[in-house]
Amino acid sequence: MARVLTPRAEDFPRWYQDLIAKAELADNGPVRGTMVIRPAGWAIWERMQAEMDARIKATGAENAYFPLFIPESYLRREAEHVEGFSPELAVVTHGGGKQLAEPVVVRPTSETVIGEFMAKWVDSYRDLPLLLNQWANVVRWELRPRIFLRTSEFLWQEGHTAHATEADARAYARKILHEVYEDFMVRVLAIPVLVGRKTAGERFAGATNTYTLEGMMGDGKALQLGTSHELGQNFARAFDITYSAATGGVEHAWTTSWGTSTRMLGGLIMCHGDDNGLRVPPRLAPIQAHVMVVKAGEGVVEAAGKLRDALRDAGIRVGFDDRVDTPFGRRAVDAELKGYPVRLEVGPRDLAAGNAVLVRRLDGSKRPVPIGEAVPAVQAVLEADQKALYEQARAMRESRTVSVGSVDEAIEAAATGWARVPWSAVGVEGEAKANASGVTVRCLVREDGSVPDSEDEPGLVAVLARAY
Repeated sequence: MARVLTPRAEDFPRWYQDLIAKAELADNGPVRGTMVIRPAGWAIWERMQAEMDARIKATGAENAYFPLFIPESYLRREAEHVEGFSPELAVVTHGGGKQLAEPVVVRPTSETVIGEFMAKWVDSYRDLPLLLNQWANVVRWELRPRIFLRTSEFLWQEGHTAHATEADARAYARKILHEVYEDFMVRVLAIPVLVGRKTAGERFAGATNTYTLEGMMGDGKALQLGTSHELGQNFARAFDITYSAATGGVEHAWTTSWGTSTRMLGGLIMCHGDDNGLRVPPRLAPIQAHVMVVKAGEGVVEAAGKLRDALRDAGIRVGFDDRVDTPFGRRAVDAELKGYPVRLEVGPRDLAAGNAVLVRRLDGSKRPVPIGEAVPAVQAVLEADQKALYEQARAMRESRTVSVGSVDEAIEAAATGWARVPWSAVGVEGEAKANASGVTVRCLVREDGSVPDSEDEPGLVAVLARAY
C-alpha cells in the first residue's frame, strides 16, 4: 500500500501538515494565517469545549460575550499590555466608507474591554468575586502561521475575574490551573502536562504572574497548552475597577485572566499521532467506536446496525459505515487517519461465526468478539487505551528529559528534548543566552514538581526546551 503520510522520523513538520490534510481536520483559509476547521476537526473541538466548559462552570464562572472590536485607547491604558501586543494587532481605521474617529482593534485578548465593564458592574465587596468566561475568536497577526499552532485568527476561551483580595485572586488562578486545565489535559487529552511558573521574561503582558501547562510533542519540542495569569491590580487601576470594602473604604480589585485555545488540537495531533494518523483519546473522541460493514451479505447491514444501536444505548459515541460501494481498505485507512479508538468490523464470515472483529487504533491489534459481548469488550478497551495513551506520552517525556548543570548543556539537550537545570545556574543572563539559541525557559518548578509561589524561591528548577 502506498504511503499515506510522511513518516514522523523523516520530516515531522511535513507529517503534521499531511495528517491535518489527510484526516480532513482543517484547511488553510483564503487570507494568509487563517484556517478553516473541517467537520472532523470541529467535532473534536466541540468535545474539548464541552469538557472544558463543564469544568469552568464548576468553579463558579459564568459565560458571557464581549465585542470583537475594542477602542484602541482601551489598550493604551495599560502600557505593558499594549507594548506586548502591538506587533500582533490588527487595527481597523475605516468603516462604512469613512475613516473612523478612533481606530478600533480586533481583539487579541479581552482584558481591556472586560475591565471597562467590570468597572461598571462592580460597586461593593458584595459584587465580588466576579467570575466571567467567554468562548470567542481572537486575532493576532502571525508572521509564521501554522494550522492550529499559530494562526492569525484562532478560537479560545478566555476567563476574566475580579476579587477583593490578592489571596483570593491567586487561589482562583490556581484553581483554574489545576482543577480545570490540568484535570482536563491529563484525564481527557491524556497529555502529561508540566505545570509551572513562567519567568518574568516569559510572563503575559501586564500580568504580575503567569502559570503555564507545557506538553512535550512527538519531536521533543514543548507546546504551551494553557496559561493562567494573576494580573495584580494593574488592570484594576487602569480601568478603575474599585469596590466599597466592608470596612467602608474604597479599594481596587485584584484580577485574573486565563485561557486555552485551538492550539490544543495541534498538541493532540503532535503528542499522540503516529505514522498512520491521529490517535484520539477515548474520553475525547467524538466517535469512540466505529462500526464498519466489510461487504454486503445476508443480514450483515442489519446486524451491524443493531450493534451500533447497542453501543449507543450503552452511552458509547458511535460511528457507522455501510458504504460497501467504497473499497473496505480505503475506508479502514480513513478510520485510522481520523483516529477512532475502536473499529468493529462486520462481514459475512464474521456474522456466520456470530462475531465482529474488534480493532484497536492504539496498537492496530485485531481480535474476534462475540457480537453479544461486544459492548463490554469495547468499554474495557476504551478505558484501557485511555490510560495507555497517557502512559506512552509520559514515558516519552521522561525518556527525553535530562538533568544538566549549565545553560550550555541545556541548549545542547534541547536539540532532542527537555532539560532540567537549576534556576540559580540560569538567571536572567542565562535565559537571554538560551533565547539567542532558540531555546526558552518553559517554566520554573520546585524540585518535587510543584508550582512555586515566587521565582526567588531557593532550589527552583528551570525546564528549558525548543517550543512551538
